[in-house]
Amino acid sequence: MSVDLEPFFADVRVQKILRERKLPVRVTRVGSRDMAAQLAAAAMRGGGPAGGVADFYFPAGVLAANQIADEARKAGINATQTAPFNSPMVVASWQPIAAILVANGIARPSGERVYALNMERLVAAMLARKRWSELKAAEAFAVNRGVLVSTTDVRKSNSAVMYLALASHALLGEVVTDRASASAAAEKLAGLFKRQGYQENYVNGNFDDYLQIGMGKAPLAFIYEYQIVGHALNRSKAIQPDMVLMYPEPTIVNKFVLLATSARARAVQAELAGNPELQRIAVEYGLRVADPALFTAAVKPSGLGVQERISQVIDPPAYELMSEMVEVLTREMAK
Repeated sequence: MSVDLEPFFADVRVQKILRERKLPVRVTRVGSRDMAAQLAAAAMRGGGPAGGVADFYFPAGVLAANQIADEARKAGINATQTAPFNSPMVVASWQPIAAILVANGIARPSGERVYALNMERLVAAMLARKRWSELKAAEAFAVNRGVLVSTTDVRKSNSAVMYLALASHALLGEVVTDRASASAAAEKLAGLFKRQGYQENYVNGNFDDYLQIGMGKAPLAFIYEYQIVGHALNRSKAIQPDMVLMYPEPTIVNKFVLLATSARARAVQAELAGNPELQRIAVEYGLRVADPALFTAAVKPSGLGVQERISQVIDPPAYELMSEMVEVLTREMAK
């Protein structure tokens, strides 16, 4: 399963609920992109528990889920899919940065400590190599460094791939639909990754920089919403007064897709989708569930502002096209 969901399944309350329903779960941490390869290898050994095919796979993201489902179909394995949890992609930022972007027409307030981020204008500014010191009202952050969104390593991290998908949509005005467009977009956007310098390759690396080093290191940090929400809900006084969230328009809502290959796993699917207590616990880890009001009510006491309903959403390009873009970026970043 994805590293993102391991803490949820390790929660003693979750374990107790599932044991009481005779559904004890033992999870193994596997990167979302590695699950399909593991299933394919297990199927070649004979499939089923003896062959190493897991009862369920729980990747972060539709792209990884579709790849797993394809491998399951090739192996003749019935893998039913549900998506009990989700988390939109957001940009964690700071009030002074938000004020600069608002002054330059790149962002607008959409709630208390919440901003809408115009991805088309932001990508245009980054491709034009704008520096913070060149922007209007930049006095609070008049540094001579390029305007960039910090990400994890696009060659290894799903969140960075989602950023690439959003940036390509902003560049082209639509979702990439063919290999030629995918390759051309990746070549143009490569600089947005190369100019960041070193990038962490694990899911919390970029977020850790935002929390621990602050605005000087990460004025704009591309993360999963659940990372900052879970942090806010589980740590006293975790949110500083000048921390804000920006919601790209459009954004991608990252679904956590459970693919069940056994009857027991399908029972787990039903519990995660329909058990109110499990859904309340999931929200404590920053995850959104079917009831948006449950999520918003849980977050409000933390002092973190969130957007209750996400209305401008796109899907990422097809898996093959995203792979094409990542391959082009990999070559470009090696130059």
